[in-house]
Amino acid sequence: MTQGMIVLGRVAGAYGLQGWVKLQPYGDDFPALGEMPQWWLGDDSSGTDWQPCALEDCKAHGKGWIAKFAGIDERNAAQALDGKFIAAPRDELPKTAKDEYYWADLVGMDVVNLQGERLGQVTSLLSGGAHDVLCVQEGAAGAKQERLLPFVAQVVKSVDTASRVIRVDWGGDW
Repeated sequence: MTQGMIVLGRVAGAYGLQGWVKLQPYGDDFPALGEMPQWWLGDDSSGTDWQPCALEDCKAHGKGWIAKFAGIDERNAAQALDGKFIAAPRDELPKTAKDEYYWADLVGMDVVNLQGERLGQVTSLLSGGAHDVLCVQEGAAGAKQERLLPFVAQVVKSVDTASRVIRVDWGGDW
């Protein structure tokens, strides 16, 4: 299955000697995702090569997350997963609450400020610890301008998934 996949994060390296991997989650609800019986791993986020992988365990470790996949039982096998994207079919993911979004739903949305100026398009998000950050780019190749906007209520005033527009309280000259 490769259609309708939502990228949830990446494998960030091996952890320990028994096949565990460190995770770089895209979002902050990993406890719910850890309840899923399997995730899909792939080499790029476009979804052309997703392979199902049974999830044995997923847990918080320090300030991050680690996971154990079935059949990955030693460090070398875990190292081979480094950099792979983690995804799951949308219909198997927990439903989002009001004003909650999967990162994949925000990427590609236009960003417009309260004055009606188009600031660009969301190209990615960053996890900034206290809050996520929208990476917004505008302009043609070679002349691109990038803005980093905190994804917080003081800045993000509305997210319209139907029209694919995020309205923000952010000056066009910032």
